[in-house]
Amino acid sequence: MRFLVALFTLLFSNYAFAIQTINVTHGNFDPIPIAINNFASSSSSEAAEVKKILEVITNDLKSSGLFRPIPSAAFIENKVGTEHRPLFAAWRQINATVLVNGKVEKIGEGKFAISFILWDIISEKDIAGEVFEVPHKLWRRAAHKIADKIYERVTGDKGYFDTKIAYVSESGQALKRTKRIAVMDQDGANHTFLTDGKHTVLTPYFSPKGDKLLYLVYEHGRKPRVHMRNLRTGHDAILSNFPNMNFAPRFSPDGSSALISVTQDGATNIMLMNLSTKRITKLTHGSAINTSPSYSPDGSKIVFNSDRNGTRQLYIMNADGSDPQRISFGAGAYASPSWSPRGDYIAFVKQHAGDMSIGVMRTDGTGERLLTNGYIVDLPTWAPSGRVIMFMRENASVKKQRPKTGIYTIDITGYNEHQLKTPKDASDPDWSGILD
Repeated sequence: MRFLVALFTLLFSNYAFAIQTINVTHGNFDPIPIAINNFASSSSSEAAEVKKILEVITNDLKSSGLFRPIPSAAFIENKVGTEHRPLFAAWRQINATVLVNGKVEKIGEGKFAISFILWDIISEKDIAGEVFEVPHKLWRRAAHKIADKIYERVTGDKGYFDTKIAYVSESGQALKRTKRIAVMDQDGANHTFLTDGKHTVLTPYFSPKGDKLLYLVYEHGRKPRVHMRNLRTGHDAILSNFPNMNFAPRFSPDGSSALISVTQDGATNIMLMNLSTKRITKLTHGSAINTSPSYSPDGSKIVFNSDRNGTRQLYIMNADGSDPQRISFGAGAYASPSWSPRGDYIAFVKQHAGDMSIGVMRTDGTGERLLTNGYIVDLPTWAPSGRVIMFMRENASVKKQRPKTGIYTIDITGYNEHQLKTPKDASDPDWSGILD
């Protein structure tokens, strides 16, 4: 890892309670000790649900790297549920900073009410709480939503556990890979394949509402074409049918249009397609390679990479293609820019001296920091919170075995890098809010 992080402080809002800040310095940080108490239940079936719900909440918070769940064997107080006030001295004795109490009860045929309260142990105040009434089949989503609420209240950032991930699942020999589009929850649950592997597929990207996907299809003997799939209906159609190579599709923030890179006469330029009228507007011009566009959250700007000055660098232009300005000036080549949903940073890939790195910079090009590096790292994408980055990593082959490719996440400070579980090798990730 290469990164320089001064004191990184997250300030909490609304309530002035005992936990004031999370301080992350140079990627080293002591996670917050959290006690996730057993939820109250009144039957054996509800108790079985409680066990699964607590496991999801615990895994979500632990995976963020910002929380350290305390083992239940250390708990002193044995009261559970949301009706009682905790014995705070007992929780302070095991060094808990925050406590989660909850309850699960059946409220109808196939329906549950899942409630929780978050307590600040030092100030002895409840600082968050909510009740979710959900069908039994959505218990996992309710658990993710509880973890999101806890994360948001303690960190001040938007939660990202109740989200979906699209990626390319890879299998087979190195020179004959089968690639399929897959979608799963951010923790790997509810895994589904969307394509059958007959054609090579690449770079899936969610629409802003998470109900559609743009992705690239290489059909035998044909130029690659951009497809759009409706995730609600399953309808899949060719979006672009340019006579030349077209790739790197991205939705606009309002979902009404898409950016596509099109190659013609040795040059690659960025096109804007209105998804209703199919009208095309050319945004970049000239003989350079201009590609990998990504919108700012408000849709007013586009970041992209271009070799117009000899090496691949990052540029920002207005949404209509006017006033392109270079923002990267470091040694090496820059690619795969991705604008943070908070609008404050741009993630990118950097190649220099035979090394590849995932980094971030401010939107004016200042404050460049490299978070992690490797044999091949590529295609950074942001969690909805704008705090966590997901990317693909391919490790060098060992003893002539095929390379191992996986999806990883890392905090923007360079802290808490870990691999997501997928059934097979994985690449080309994109992160989106979940379908409602």
